[in-house]
Amino acid sequence: MIKFTNGLVLNKDFEIVKTDVFVEGNKIVAIGNCSKEADEIYDLKGNLLMPSFKNAHTHSAMTFARSFADDLPLDKWLGEKIFPLEAKLEAQDIYDLSALAFLEYLTSGISACFDMYYFPEAMAKASVDFGFRTVMCCAVNNFKESVEILEDFYKKYNNYDELVSYKLGFHAEYTTSKEIMQGIAALAEKYKAPVYVHSSETKSEVDGCKERYGKSPTKLFDELGLFNYGGAGFHSVWVDDEDLEIYKKRGVWAVINAGSNAKLASGIAPVSKMLDKGINLAVGTDGPSSNNALDMFREMFLIEAMQKLNDKNAASTDPIEIFKAATIGSAHCMGLDDCDVIDIGKKADLIVIDLHRPNMQPINNILKNLVYSGSKENVKMTMINGKILYKNGKFLNVDIDEIYKNAQNVIDRIK
Repeated sequence: MIKFTNGLVLNKDFEIVKTDVFVEGNKIVAIGNCSKEADEIYDLKGNLLMPSFKNAHTHSAMTFARSFADDLPLDKWLGEKIFPLEAKLEAQDIYDLSALAFLEYLTSGISACFDMYYFPEAMAKASVDFGFRTVMCCAVNNFKESVEILEDFYKKYNNYDELVSYKLGFHAEYTTSKEIMQGIAALAEKYKAPVYVHSSETKSEVDGCKERYGKSPTKLFDELGLFNYGGAGFHSVWVDDEDLEIYKKRGVWAVINAGSNAKLASGIAPVSKMLDKGINLAVGTDGPSSNNALDMFREMFLIEAMQKLNDKNAASTDPIEIFKAATIGSAHCMGLDDCDVIDIGKKADLIVIDLHRPNMQPINNILKNLVYSGSKENVKMTMINGKILYKNGKFLNVDIDEIYKNAQNVIDRIK
């Protein structure tokens, strides 16, 4: 059992308190006092223990195209750069490229990713071997996979390992036929399950959907029954009031990806309006080829700053709400209700924030400071499922040079 002591704790009510936290196996077993003796003492030295960040939308293996396909709008970025290289990827590539992403997630205090990509067996194996928590989401479209394959994946990877789970999903309206979407809606009904999809990322995407179907992607998905049990719209930039009413009614999550949307010049999601309407919010980085970082601190700041700029109102968005979206919100969006907060019985997905760095001083409002001036340098430790994988700038029990080499070999081959 590990005892975290001599520091601050962000508790389940999002209050910062002085207390001790006890972890045994993969769970938090006590807060304050524990009758059992701890095997290991983690001295926080006045720092903050908090629930980890969860990355609610990413494509981990797209590390292969980091800084390779830059400075293009989404359609050219995909058609001219990404799709041709993706066609050359093999299962082992996904394993090697995802391992690189896991390293970066750890440095940002991210303990889980919501990954939409191909070769799920490779991703699942990489997650288990590395000790990283992954929720996978299928990227079915007209060119890859099928409704039948999606159902097979859904059944297999929800019974694979405690670190791995699987959600129904497809790539996007503009790459997926109505027949496939109807098939996925039938699966959602069969399993009473939410559906996750890229939605309303660009204005041209929404305009194209209106030309094809006479309505926005959100309205189309709702009409087809895809959101009958909730789900999420990754990006959710070009959504109107009627779309947001559907989000509210169906419990659909808006997963905000400010870094990628800014870099691809896709637009700014109406986060302040979403908060006013009580829409569920989560935060994702998107993939490392469009962002290009897997950095939750940068993501939180961009969401907050861009919204203020977009609204021309410095008070438009509460940074604490963005912080909650990146932790609790993302966890709930991903179905990780058992590792969302620090509470007895919850999974021990925890991070330690170094408050003794210049950017955290003086102490006024810790959570706002993490959004506005926090960075990866403040992450002292990342624990997943009760195991410390990153501590004081060091990755534990992995060969990082081998991971770097394997990732470089992939891009050298496919490029």
